[in-house]
Amino acid sequence: MSAQPVKARSMGRSSMIMASGTAVSRALGLVRNVLLVAILGSTGQIADAFDIANKVPNILFALIAGGVLNAVIVPQVMKAYRSDNAQEYLDKLLTITGTALLVLTVLCTAGATAAVWIYTNGSSWTAGQTSLAVAFAFWCIPQLFFYGLYSILGQVLNARSQFGPFMWAPAMNNVISIIGFSAFLIVFGGQDANASIADWGTSQVALLGGVATLGVVCQALVLIIPLWRSGFRWNLRFGFRGVGLRSVGRVGMWTFAAVLLDQVAVWVTTSIATAAPNAAQADGYTGAAVAGNGAYTQALMVYLLPHSLVTVSIATALFTGMSAAAARGDLRAVRESVSRGLRTIGVFTVFATALLVVLSQPAMKLLVPSLRPDDVVVVGRVMLAMALGLVPLGAMVLMKWVYFAFEDGRTVFIIQIPVTIVLGVGAYVSTLFLPGEWWVVAVAGAMSLSNLVAVLLRMRGLMAKMEGLDLPRILRLHVQLVIAATVSGTVGWAVLKVWGFSPDDSFPQALSLTLLVGVTMTAIYVLGLRIMRVEELQGLVAPILHKISRRRAG
Repeated sequence: MSAQPVKARSMGRSSMIMASGTAVSRALGLVRNVLLVAILGSTGQIADAFDIANKVPNILFALIAGGVLNAVIVPQVMKAYRSDNAQEYLDKLLTITGTALLVLTVLCTAGATAAVWIYTNGSSWTAGQTSLAVAFAFWCIPQLFFYGLYSILGQVLNARSQFGPFMWAPAMNNVISIIGFSAFLIVFGGQDANASIADWGTSQVALLGGVATLGVVCQALVLIIPLWRSGFRWNLRFGFRGVGLRSVGRVGMWTFAAVLLDQVAVWVTTSIATAAPNAAQADGYTGAAVAGNGAYTQALMVYLLPHSLVTVSIATALFTGMSAAAARGDLRAVRESVSRGLRTIGVFTVFATALLVVLSQPAMKLLVPSLRPDDVVVVGRVMLAMALGLVPLGAMVLMKWVYFAFEDGRTVFIIQIPVTIVLGVGAYVSTLFLPGEWWVVAVAGAMSLSNLVAVLLRMRGLMAKMEGLDLPRILRLHVQLVIAATVSGTVGWAVLKVWGFSPDDSFPQALSLTLLVGVTMTAIYVLGLRIMRVEELQGLVAPILHKISRRRAG
C-alpha cells in the first residue's frame, strides 16, 4: 500500500536502462513500420486514410492532455511523495486525471467524423476515402486514454526511481503490432499499387485498427506489473481538496498555450499534405506516386532517428547540471554547458545531415524495404528536405531545455509564435506556386526553415538571459564541421554515382551501397576533423570508446 519512493538508483545505470529501452523500441518500431507499409503502402488513398486516423489520437493527446500532464500532473506526482498523506494525494490525483482522460476519449471517439474532417481539409478527399479514415478513427482514437494512462503510470514509476519500465514499455507496443500486422499479411496479404478503397471491408479495418490500438493498450497496462510488485496500489478516490492544482495553474497555462500553438502548425501542414494528391491530379500529374500525409510520416520517422538516438541523449545528460547551475545563479556554468552541448551536438548533426542528403533514397530503401520503387523516390525527396533542418533541430531542442532550466516557459511560447508563422505561411505559400506533387516537399522545407528561425530567436534570448554566449567558438566550430561534411558528402555523392542506385534495387543492394558510402563519408569526415584539430570529436566518441574498453576488460 506504500506510496513512498524507492531508493534511487545510480544515474549511470538508470541512463543506460533508458537508453537501451529507447534503442530497442526504435529497432522494433522500424520492423513494425516495414510491415505496416507492406500492408498499406506509403502513398495513395488507403495509406493516407490510415495515417490520419492513427495520427488523430496523438494530436488529441498532445493538444488536450499532453501539455497539462507534463506541466501540471508530473510536478504534482513528485510533490505527492514529499507530502504526509502521499497515498491519499496520489489516489485523488490519478483518479481525477484518469476520469478526465476517459471522458475526453469517449467524446473524441464519438466525434471521429469531425476530427477526420478537420485534418483532411474538409472536402479535399473523396467520400470513400473519408469514410475509410473515419472507420479507422473509431478504432484508433481510444488510444488517447491509454496514452494518457501510460504517461501517468510512467511518471509514478519515475518518481519512485523505477526508470526502466517507462522506457521499455513502447517496445511491448511494437511487439504486439508486429504480431498483429504479420497476421494481417497472412490472412489478407499486402496491398499492391492498384489497391482501392473498395478492397477494404469491415474485417480488414477492424483487424488493422484494433491491432494498432491494442499495442497502445498493452504499452500502458504493462506498467501496472512493476508498480504492483513495488508495493504501489492505486485506489479510486474522488475529490479535488488537497490536490494542489491551483498552484501550478500558470505553468500549465503557458505549457498548454505552447502545445496549442504547435498543433496549429500540425493542422496546417497536415491539411496541406492530405490535399496534395488530389491537387497533383487536378494539375494533370500522371506519375505513379504523390507524397501525401502518409509519405510525410514515413520521412519524418527516418529524419527523427538520429535526433532521438543521439541528440536527445546529449541534451538530457546536460539538463540536470544546467538546472542546478541556473538554480544557484551560476551563469558561467550554464554558458559552459550550453556551449559544450551545442558543439558536441553539432559534430553529430552536421555529419548526419550530409549523410541523409546523399543517401536519401538508399536510406529509405534500407530502413523501409517494403516501400514501392515510386514511393522510395517521393518519400526520399521529403526526407531530404527535412534533413536540411536537422542541425537547427538539435540546437533548438537544447536551447529550449535551457529556458526550462531557468523555469521560463513564457519566453519559449513567445518565440514559438513567429516560428509557427514561418512554418504555416511557408507551407501555404508553396501551394500557390508549386504543383501538388511538390507540396509535401515544400512543407518539409518550411519546417527546416522554421527550425533555423527558432534557433536564431532562442539564441538571441539566451544571450540576453545569460549575459552572453560562447558564440565565436560555436560558430568557428560549425564552419569547420561544414567544411569537413561538404568534402565528405562530395566524395560520398561521387561513390554513389559510380556505384549506381535504382529504387528497384533489392534490400541487399541498398544495404551494401549504404555501408560503402556511409563508411567512406565517416572516414573522410573524421579525418577532416582530426586535421583541423576539432577537440569536440573526442567528446562525442569518448562514451562509445569507454563502453567498448569496459567490455573488453570484462
